[in-house]
Amino acid sequence: MIETRLANKFDASKIVEFQINMAKETEGLELNKETVNDGVISVFRDPQKGKYYVAVDGDEIVASLLITHEWSDWRNSWVYWIQSVFVIAKYRGQGVFKKMYNHILAIVVDNDEISGLRLYVDNTNVDARKVYTKIGMNGDHYQVFEWMK
Repeated sequence: MIETRLANKFDASKIVEFQINMAKETEGLELNKETVNDGVISVFRDPQKGKYYVAVDGDEIVASLLITHEWSDWRNSWVYWIQSVFVIAKYRGQGVFKKMYNHILAIVVDNDEISGLRLYVDNTNVDARKVYTKIGMNGDHYQVFEWMK
């Protein structure tokens, strides 16, 4: 049975592996393992940067995601961003992300200081876009622009 839980520092190496695999799969990027490792560890050292959640099947971590937050002056509350989503290939199509999403959604619903959930997805990641639409999210309102060094 798949369960979602808050990740801890002992999950870091698996999360690093997932992030490297996700970048390669979705954007064809080869990430530097040391940089990713430092980035993941940084989140565990400084909770203001975010929180990782993992989905586990028994003792096996099968998925992870990162929650970051931004302040919304329009809403006078936090907005959670879902980032860095990765599900092991053999677990895809089985509702793993949906379970993780519902876990995070319950946190948002129960907390008056959080007004919603957002995520961004690469335009070419058709499969992910279908998943997000199927669970009730929409991509109609905003388009994310960026400049990255």
